[in-house]
Amino acid sequence: MPALTHLGAKGEANMVDVGDKAETTRTAIAEGFVSMRSETLEIILAGDAKKGDVLGTARIAGIMAAKKTHELIPLCHPLLLTKLAVEIEPDRSLPGLRVTALARVTGKTGVEMEALTAASVACLTIYDMAKAADRGMVISGIRLVEKTGGKSGDYKVDA
Repeated sequence: MPALTHLGAKGEANMVDVGDKAETTRTAIAEGFVSMRSETLEIILAGDAKKGDVLGTARIAGIMAAKKTHELIPLCHPLLLTKLAVEIEPDRSLPGLRVTALARVTGKTGVEMEALTAASVACLTIYDMAKAADRGMVISGIRLVEKTGGKSGDYKVDA
């Protein structure tokens, strides 16, 4: 098992020095789910939520959060992101919404945390905007789905 890169010899937390790493294009995709009552899903899809456009607001919130990941997660490097996208699709089998976030950078460190932050905050925003209709919503399944680029190579979750 590889060593944890953010820990020093004595166990102290440190920001990883990426100064000597090569710049490569790095992409990460993360996902999350918000399960809810069917009636709540229909309210959101119809645009009838009391707080307004749930999907549009959640998309923007995810993008904004990804850009601030280094301020939220200790030891993350600030990145000049080249692409952020948050997609939200209905999944009637849940019932609920599937959130997918893509982050891309050309740089010396990966964007997994930015994609995960975008997916997480988009899910939280969906909950916040629809909680008046359904306080029993459940946020779940937040995970890294895929990453490319960098020294550690590519990763794709097993289906």
